[in-house]
Amino acid sequence: MERMIGVIGGSGVYEIAGLEEARWQAVETPWGAPSDAVLRGRLNGVEMAFLPRHGRGHVHTPTTVPYRANIAAMKMLGVTDLVAVSAVGSLKEAYAPGDFLVVDQYIDRSFAREKTFFGPGLVGHVSVAHPVCSRLSAACVAAARSLGVTVHAGGTYVAMEGPQFSTLAESRLYRSWGADVIGMTGMPEAKLAREAELCYACVAMITDYDCWHPDHDAVDVAQVVATAMKNADVARGLVAALPGLLRGAADDCAAGCGHALDSAIMTAPAKRDPAMIERCRPVLGRVL
Repeated sequence: MERMIGVIGGSGVYEIAGLEEARWQAVETPWGAPSDAVLRGRLNGVEMAFLPRHGRGHVHTPTTVPYRANIAAMKMLGVTDLVAVSAVGSLKEAYAPGDFLVVDQYIDRSFAREKTFFGPGLVGHVSVAHPVCSRLSAACVAAARSLGVTVHAGGTYVAMEGPQFSTLAESRLYRSWGADVIGMTGMPEAKLAREAELCYACVAMITDYDCWHPDHDAVDVAQVVATAMKNADVARGLVAALPGLLRGAADDCAAGCGHALDSAIMTAPAKRDPAMIERCRPVLGRVL
């Protein structure tokens, strides 16, 4: 299988010099349209696909992002390696605004989102004990280090519902749990990518210290946007470095991402809803 790198992130991340054969492609999935059309092209000989998570112009709230359609669209287009680029707040002094952190764990505190492709008539349970691809995450760390930026390898991301920022009590609570960063879009994106058997990594761009920090006792949009714009330049460079690190055929991932569904489906074959099977086939087809 030919390798294809997908990127879900801010609108500025896909503005990469050297992207050849660039064209926007509309995609329709069984879960509706994704956040926007997908920008496809080739970079250093590797097929790429870019999807603005909130849509161009930032039209989706963290809750209304069509997460299932976004992941399904990437799967249907043939993406093998999916990198999420997300703005986050820091919950630790050592992780400063402007730093990058490649996530390896999540605490999911979202509550108003559809979190699975499965449903009545096709029940499945996928392990997310290790929710990201260790191989792809290592490539993201290497890409960041090649740019000379401060990057932290591994950390726990608290996914809150939003769209409001944390209260001080919440921020202190998440710090007491040992979490490292906080954001609003990390879940259910990572869970859905695991169900879709995609190699998935999350590059978190730290924009602020949340509200726990005594010198940064409030978070405002202007601060977040200003730091995010600076980070976007680095994020573009990081993404541009990935084709050189991931060149070659997309063989079975040693981390097992491509076999996440091997024992996931619980519904007996005779009891499976044919309509649900057809709906899920574009994403779960390997085991259907």
